Amino acid sequence: MTARISHWIDGKPYSAVAERTGDVYDPATGEVQAQVDFASEADVAEAVAAAKRALPGWRATSLAARSRVLFAFRELLVARKDELAKIVTAEHGKVESDAAGEIARAIENVEFACGAPQLLKGGFSENASTGVDVYSIAQPLGVVGVISPFNFPAMVPLWFAPNAIACGNTVVLKPSEKDPSAANFIAELFAEAGLPAGVLNVLHGDKVAVDGLLEHPDVKAISFVGSTPIAKYVYETGTRNGKRVQALGGAKNHMVVLPDADLDLAADAAVSAGFGSAGERCMAVSVVVAVDPIGDELVAKIAERIKGLRVGDGRRPSSEMGPLVTAAHRERVQSYVDAGVESGAALVVDGRTVDADGAADGFWLGPTLFDHVRPEMSIYTDEIFGPVLSVARADGYAEALDLIHANPYGNGVAIFTNDGGAARRFQNEVEVGMVGLNVPIPVPVAYYSFGGWKDSLFGDSHAYGPEGFHFFTRTKVVTSRWLDPSHGGVNLGFPRND
Repeated sequence: MTARISHWIDGKPYSAVAERTGDVYDPATGEVQAQVDFASEADVAEAVAAAKRALPGWRATSLAARSRVLFAFRELLVARKDELAKIVTAEHGKVESDAAGEIARAIENVEFACGAPQLLKGGFSENASTGVDVYSIAQPLGVVGVISPFNFPAMVPLWFAPNAIACGNTVVLKPSEKDPSAANFIAELFAEAGLPAGVLNVLHGDKVAVDGLLEHPDVKAISFVGSTPIAKYVYETGTRNGKRVQALGGAKNHMVVLPDADLDLAADAAVSAGFGSAGERCMAVSVVVAVDPIGDELVAKIAERIKGLRVGDGRRPSSEMGPLVTAAHRERVQSYVDAGVESGAALVVDGRTVDADGAADGFWLGPTLFDHVRPEMSIYTDEIFGPVLSVARADGYAEALDLIHANPYGNGVAIFTNDGGAARRFQNEVEVGMVGLNVPIPVPVAYYSFGGWKDSLFGDSHAYGPEGFHFFTRTKVVTSRWLDPSHGGVNLGFPRND
């Protein structure tokens, strides 16, 4: 019997019968392993109502008590991280080491949120005017929605939910329908940690659920991660309905390799950053910009490493790259490989012929390498979101920088060089939100914030870290004056100063 994945509403699995469901696949076998319920408008209303009911009590809960719940959740997450990693691998397909890395970064974000009492302190100005004090208070927004993508089913929800909860909000989480079980597992751990019913709800589904959250008048803010077209839609729809929105979009991350770089280090980085998690991550390196004359040598080194990369079922210890998440996504990515060949790019390594260590019906596509890719080619212009790495050539630093700036995305970028002056100039000049210097995937640690520029971000707040706490609170400023009994107030026995 196929397993059923239902919503988590008001502290328990939702029992109503779903009118619509979706298939959840095992990407390594191609088999349907579960059916996930798709929310109706009534289900959206029920989840938001549960969050609204829980809001007054959670908002009034002390910072110390909120922190204790988060600390308890952190301990449970650490104790059961291997179990969660297996859930991620089973539904997403990434190898277990990638899944473990995802959860490690998620734990860091939970640990940051545990510092809520320090992070939610306001400011105070005594005697701003004679006898007048001014101070600020950070207060929760209310019910907030989180719409998370398939590529990090555990980490991305934990970019947002712990901070929102720490700030005193209640949450409705809408995970991807492709790999929904991690969200329910997280909700169950929060309940075990002592989070009151209704503070975190999980709503599964498709556009009906998304639009329901975007349009519901009781949802005050939306956090989203996904492709740029959908991020723009979420931002425009959410703000039109009066919501605060942070919508993180797509990417086309470049990695510039200068002639003085350590080419072995750069080749290792290109392979790990381009093909880790099968390239299904917004911080994956998509384009290596080889500043000649080192292009031929660098491409040869990357190709050599790719040929030793083991593709297979993510549950097998020997596998270094797993399948793509669905058959449809595999076909989409493969169509870009076909288009790259047709447009005249040099196909150095062809992933379409991969011999994977897994079931024949798995959603396999091996690591693919193109050279001499030009900016007008679709493999360069589009976010492919798969194991396709393009190498573009540049004659110098200035041409490489111009190539990056001509791209509409500005999520992440890296430069490999042994020249400190060039690196410092690059970090100053490049118009991208996250920069790596000899680091291929510059994802910030939890006490900074994550987010890009240009078409990679809609809204003005990045995810997690200090900006995350700012996003999930609104500031109230209080100006106060109290009559001093020694100057005409009610005489309470204080000594007079006259």
